[in-house]
Amino acid sequence: MTALLAAPSTTFSAPDDRTATEPPEYRGLARDEIRLLVGNSAGITHARFRDLPLFLLPGDLMVVNTSATLAAEVDGRWRNSQAVIVHFATDLGNGMWVAELRTAPTADAPVLDAEAGEQVDLPGSARLRLHSPYPRPGSSPTGQGNRLWRVQMVGADSVVAFLERWGRPIAYGYLAAGFPLSDYQTVFASTPGSAEMPSAGRGFTAELVTRLICKGVSIAPILLHTGVSSQDAGEAPQPEWFAVPAATASQVTAARRAGGRVIAVGTTVTRALESAAAPDGIMLAQSGWTNLVVEPARGVRVVDGLITGWHNPDASHLLLVETVAGAELTQRAYDAATAGAYRWHEFGDAGLLLRT
Repeated sequence: MTALLAAPSTTFSAPDDRTATEPPEYRGLARDEIRLLVGNSAGITHARFRDLPLFLLPGDLMVVNTSATLAAEVDGRWRNSQAVIVHFATDLGNGMWVAELRTAPTADAPVLDAEAGEQVDLPGSARLRLHSPYPRPGSSPTGQGNRLWRVQMVGADSVVAFLERWGRPIAYGYLAAGFPLSDYQTVFASTPGSAEMPSAGRGFTAELVTRLICKGVSIAPILLHTGVSSQDAGEAPQPEWFAVPAATASQVTAARRAGGRVIAVGTTVTRALESAAAPDGIMLAQSGWTNLVVEPARGVRVVDGLITGWHNPDASHLLLVETVAGAELTQRAYDAATAGAYRWHEFGDAGLLLRT
């Protein structure tokens, strides 16, 4: 059984009635017209995402994730043609992937009673063979069954090519409909590999990026391919592949030495930057797998602020937000977001939290 993380100190009631059930464009809003809550030591401000340049300073460095989202969800049949949904999470190399089986038709719950050696029939005469539990047997937080599996595709040239032909974006039951893959890409997306969208960057547009640069805010890229986001309460994030280029590492170090702030666009960027940061805050060019859990006991070394969506109670992402912004500011921000009826999940509203 996997050791559970400490629970976040931030408490609030999950606002199920404020879930964003479709992209903002389907509600008549441009991407950068979603709401933006800005929190810092001076208080809470309510704005729109396109107002972001008002809250950043010349010399600040904004770091973004260039990972593009895969169409990582497919329908399957197993156990006497019983319907099941497959979520492809992570490419492990050598033809092996991490995948999750979820209940059909809306992927509301994980399938926990699968066994090694079972197969799932997929479209196009392909099959998925369950090899072994990931990362180890009994790794579900409850110790009951296995949520994630090492799997191997049979009857297809590659998983990526198969997903391009048969896949659709991973979606959960709270969405009003299925939406095209283009709705799950950010303006920075260039390298396919994420199971789910690095959604903190979705509100950016080319025009907004231009305004930030004209103000003197620099923008630097990292790459982190996200896995599936359906962790149970208290479950640590899975290992993810990341890369911090040498140029970005140099920009982060230079910005900090000059007194600028490093603003991470999303929990994915925070994890990547902190994985490549030395204890003294010097950034190193680095790539590979990260197991880092950003939590208060460890703290942060280089990130001064965070652009983020709104996370569920007890989620490991919420623990990361507390580590960057501090528990007090995080609580005030969530109190204001719930009172202000901000929208949750990947197509929802955003927050900019700046620690002192």
